[in-house]
Amino acid sequence: MITKELLKREIDNVQDEYLTPLYKIIKTFEYPDDLDNIEFEDEEDDHKKKDWLKFIDKFAGCLSDTPIERRDQGYFETREEII
Repeated sequence: MITKELLKREIDNVQDEYLTPLYKIIKTFEYPDDLDNIEFEDEEDDHKKKDWLKFIDKFAGCLSDTPIERRDQGYFETREEII
């Protein structure tokens, strides 16, 4: 099992040139408590990103009580073979 401590130790082995991409990857897995206080690097996309996060939070959360289920495929008629 991978623990936070193991990840922290491995970060010391990452080359400096990869620290920025690694940081961005780690930030994508954080879930903010307050979507209004998120800070983004590019200010012009700030509004769009906040709206997108609010949309995902609102609609993805609504499925927690009734998860999506795949039903039986059903019956499909057999047609002539294509040769």
